[in-house]
Amino acid sequence: MVEKNFDLNDVVEMKKPHPCGTNEWKIIRMGMDVRIKCQGCNHSVLVPRKKFEKKLKKVLKKSEE
Repeated sequence: MVEKNFDLNDVVEMKKPHPCGTNEWKIIRMGMDVRIKCQGCNHSVLVPRKKFEKKLKKVLKKSEE
């Protein structure tokens, strides 16, 4: 299995799309839980880290630091 490295402000793709139709999410908070924000409708969701890592498909864009 490929190791998925993600960081704050990365844009990621999840396994299932958001009901608004887009599948791009931006990581806006990291800790025990990960808060991700839909890039289509700006809705944010708080997901436990373990569940987030399981449902993460790939990192689309790395953050520019």
